[in-house]
Amino acid sequence: MVDALEEKKGEDILLLDIQGLASFTDYFVFCSGTSDRMLHALADAAVESVRKQFRLSARVEGEPEGGWVLVDFGDVILHVFSPDRRNYYRLEELWGQGKILLRLQ
Repeated sequence: MVDALEEKKGEDILLLDIQGLASFTDYFVFCSGTSDRMLHALADAAVESVRKQFRLSARVEGEPEGGWVLVDFGDVILHVFSPDRRNYYRLEELWGQGKILLRLQ
């Protein structure tokens, strides 16, 4: 999934291990995109990558126009944000006790 996000020019990619901190998932992936079209492309690329690689389906919530698309793969939840929505919600800070496994600027 991270490779697909990088390929689509996703920005500030962060993989956070929240095992033991949340009962609903084990990992968060955060990524930013600079336009509605880019948010849509990033979410689609992640869904397709995981579908091909692991044969998993995903639930997608939110619209690019709202600045936040959430893709739920079960054990992994991807948050694709516009920079302003990411700064507004600051989920990385909310889940700051999680362990950073990967950060790509």
